[in-house]
Amino acid sequence: MRQRIIALILLLVFTAGGIFYFISKNNSSTYVAPTTPVPVYMQVNIVNSFPHDTSAFTEGLFIQDSILYESTGQKGRSSLRKVELSTGKILKKIDLDAAYFGEGISMLNGKIYQMTYQEHTVFVYDAKNFSLLKKFDLATEGWGMTTDGKNLIVSDGTNFLYYYDPETFKEIKKVSVQDNNGLLTNINELEWIDGYIYSNVWQTNYILKINPDTGLVVAKADVTQQIQAVLPTGFDLEMDVLNGIAYDKDTKKIYITGKNWPKLLEVTFN
Repeated sequence: MRQRIIALILLLVFTAGGIFYFISKNNSSTYVAPTTPVPVYMQVNIVNSFPHDTSAFTEGLFIQDSILYESTGQKGRSSLRKVELSTGKILKKIDLDAAYFGEGISMLNGKIYQMTYQEHTVFVYDAKNFSLLKKFDLATEGWGMTTDGKNLIVSDGTNFLYYYDPETFKEIKKVSVQDNNGLLTNINELEWIDGYIYSNVWQTNYILKINPDTGLVVAKADVTQQIQAVLPTGFDLEMDVLNGIAYDKDTKKIYITGKNWPKLLEVTFN
């Protein structure tokens, strides 16, 4: 009797906890541990390079109508910029108050949204003239930002991606980023590319390709060799890290850069 009770308890524990799932085939039964697929390795190729302002501590990047928009960080140096992509020439620039550290940006419905790092503030500008339209409060830190065309998607350095209503900046949902090894933190600058979220991982040379619905990393790339090939010898990648992904929807071209980098790189992921 005791053995039957113990067996029943064990069965209930395994079933309720979802530790194993049951597979029946050819009248035989086995327990199989669920697994998360290993991300595919993406090969990165540099197609072209363009000048990039070395005073720009890049925190956010996107392209609209073949024009590069950039948010730079550091208190006293933070700005919002409109840049000619091919030359790096600054076409328009506004500086943030020295109390703010600029972070991720995105454009949606004719408005540019710019986050701040630890000041819990989101600025909303008119995309045409950079005039300030409103401010929102942000409960978390601000790191990266992108859009799926409906929502604003934000990272805060944790494993979470937050979806916000652009009109109210109220949280709609959040997903947890993970791969086959578990949860991933330091999710940084974001870019929406053909239905996936591409992300830098802070203080690494990795770029992740993330399923926006599940948070699962489906592919990743290590761009160490590409960086070493184009940046000056002795460049301080501990401070001036890879940070910035931009996608031109019209030309289907992808660009990456980093903090204070002298180059904006056009790349392909294969």
